[in-house]
Amino acid sequence: MDREAPVDQLDSFDYVVVGGGTAGAVVAARLSEDPSVTVCLLEAGPSDVGDDNILRLDRWMALLESGYDWDYPVEPQENGNSFMRHARARVLGGCSSHNSCIAFWAPAEDLDEWAARGCTGWSAADCFPLFQRLETNDAPGGHHGRSGPVTLRTVPPKDPCGVALLEACAAAGIPTTPFNTGETVVRGADWFQINCRPDGTRSSASVSYLHPVMGTRRNLDVRTGVQAKRLRFDAARHCTGVDYLSPDLIHTRTVHARREVVVSCGAIDSPKLLMLSGIGPADHLRATGIEPLVDSPGVGANLQDHPEGVIMWDAKQPMVDSSTQWWEIGIFYDTEPGLDRPDLMFHYGSVPFDMNTYRRGYPTSENAFCLTPNVTRARSRGTVRLRTRDFRDKPKVDPRYFTDEHDIRVMTYGLRLARDIISRPPMADWAGTELAPGPAARTDDDLLDYIRTTHNTVYHPACTVQMGAPGDPTAPLDPQLRVKGVTGLRVADGSAMPLLTTTNPCITTMMIGEKCADLIRGD
Repeated sequence: MDREAPVDQLDSFDYVVVGGGTAGAVVAARLSEDPSVTVCLLEAGPSDVGDDNILRLDRWMALLESGYDWDYPVEPQENGNSFMRHARARVLGGCSSHNSCIAFWAPAEDLDEWAARGCTGWSAADCFPLFQRLETNDAPGGHHGRSGPVTLRTVPPKDPCGVALLEACAAAGIPTTPFNTGETVVRGADWFQINCRPDGTRSSASVSYLHPVMGTRRNLDVRTGVQAKRLRFDAARHCTGVDYLSPDLIHTRTVHARREVVVSCGAIDSPKLLMLSGIGPADHLRATGIEPLVDSPGVGANLQDHPEGVIMWDAKQPMVDSSTQWWEIGIFYDTEPGLDRPDLMFHYGSVPFDMNTYRRGYPTSENAFCLTPNVTRARSRGTVRLRTRDFRDKPKVDPRYFTDEHDIRVMTYGLRLARDIISRPPMADWAGTELAPGPAARTDDDLLDYIRTTHNTVYHPACTVQMGAPGDPTAPLDPQLRVKGVTGLRVADGSAMPLLTTTNPCITTMMIGEKCADLIRGD
């Protein structure tokens, strides 16, 4: 049994936020705007302050499998790429300090579907004002915010291959259509908006919300390099605080919450921490040597993601040697009639992307471009489970990629559509040899074999501690983000989504942080 921390080591705050990531940084900053309350933020990774490895957005690809990455392997996949790894950020700002900063408001249809599934207060009408609050956006439109902490700007059209690609999309019946207008783009393509400042500094949750107040807001204590071990509860199942490993990597410290604890560790580590603390599927907890506090089968279930393929061409001309973040254009498409949201999305990369193809024998090039089709509304569902009762062990992440035929159909469609787009005359001066999967891969079986062995992820795991109606037994959270079966505990991050957003979810996760702070203040 773990030894109790001595009483004189107990720190006490009104609120403790576990995880200084995309949502947690927002929650801590917003709650601490009230000088009458105290907030402690715990982050397992280092600070990003002054660290250009993190702050320079154009360097983001170097963060994959680096020391800033938890680098979670996936369990062996019956239909997918078992070599694949999930990048999860180990740094202040979380994945907003680690990703490519592609910035989307969630489609209204996504949020309205959340509300229809029992998440009262999460409709587009409820949430769009929070997007407006958090942003300073350079795009036209009266719905946009002009004074929020997060800088959103439209990528400038400086990549000539990208310009040609948009012309080729138009020739293929995919019009150039701006994003974040308030209307969902079902079929269209354009330059992304990104959360990045004009000087190339990422406008992450930490840069936007924490950097301006760290060291000056005396009621906010930001602690980095401290990993949470478990949540503490009293006899009435009220969450009273958090045990964490101190920076000396030996001693356990406890920080006490007088009001509430908010878990914001992300879609893999939030369910892990809950299960380590006795909240999760009871049989799994017992099998792992943990006494259940709350039997909550939905913790670690419902794992959703955007699986991503790649199709790559050698470039006939030199590609750009500078970029905002190297993935500057998005393409949306509807693969069947009557959809209110696209079921297929491409990211265009002005760089080679051979992370999963080269090891499989496909040729590569240092002067290449690619399209990465992804299934925006994948139907495969996975799990996050504990490997052992030791908080230091990586959990078992099993996305169960391509176990639903829908996902296979959409991805195969995407590879063929990519070829159609690139075959159009505007790309004739750019597209050389197709490197992967290569022109010989034509049949459904050929493409399926390629997908299964080389696919990646857009790194968007979500929905593993989903919110739902108070009486929904599959939802560990209620619509106020409160953990059912206990008091004094909420979860605020991408794990709380009931359904993964159709588009890149980073800005929506910041919005969840804004909403959580509002809910706490409202109580």
